[in-house]
Amino acid sequence: MSVSGVLFDLDGTLVDSVTEMHLALNLALSDVAFPVVSHGQVQQWVGNGIDVLVKRGLSCDLEINPDLSDALVTQAIARFKVHYQALVGEYAALYPGVEVGLYELGALPKALVTNKNRAFTLQLLQKLNIAKHFDVIVCGDDGNKKPDPYLLKLACEQLGITTEQAIMIGDSKSDILAAQSAEMPVIAVNYGYNQGEPLSQFNPQYLCEQFSDIIPILTNQN
Repeated sequence: MSVSGVLFDLDGTLVDSVTEMHLALNLALSDVAFPVVSHGQVQQWVGNGIDVLVKRGLSCDLEINPDLSDALVTQAIARFKVHYQALVGEYAALYPGVEVGLYELGALPKALVTNKNRAFTLQLLQKLNIAKHFDVIVCGDDGNKKPDPYLLKLACEQLGITTEQAIMIGDSKSDILAAQSAEMPVIAVNYGYNQGEPLSQFNPQYLCEQFSDIIPILTNQN
């Protein structure tokens, strides 16, 4: 497949980071006297940004409780950010094949497109020493989060390519829907945080079981 640029999601695609999000969320929930939640629950809730994750934690469900008070949500989000800042990168790890794969893609222009806030994104990339692989970094506080296509379009603009010249790689429904809205092909990976939904039902162009499967697709070896 011939592409002029590759857009990568971060959490669940390049990095297994749910443990530190789980720890930060439970510390925040404890701060506001709410019950803690399980690692498995958090793994199903991540992918839509910090605000949504915290609201899901307060609701103890993927579906957000509409009766949560604004004051409670604001306080819990603030506490999460404090705890998360202290934890970012401490328990995160690259998925197998990611570092080698990024090197194999060499000079192919690459952008990181994540719903995570920029401060936490840069902190995580620095800890894992992978910022050097990306020409462009677009984050959740740069505009409307995925599944809105805005961040993908912004990344393409900054790479100097059209959306038709790019391909998105992600692990969730949000990544697939954002790419489809941007009229961009998408590779979905099955090992990340898919919120319990089979990704095949969203019809990505490719569905990969491991990161190394992506490389032949992008380098025309398939």
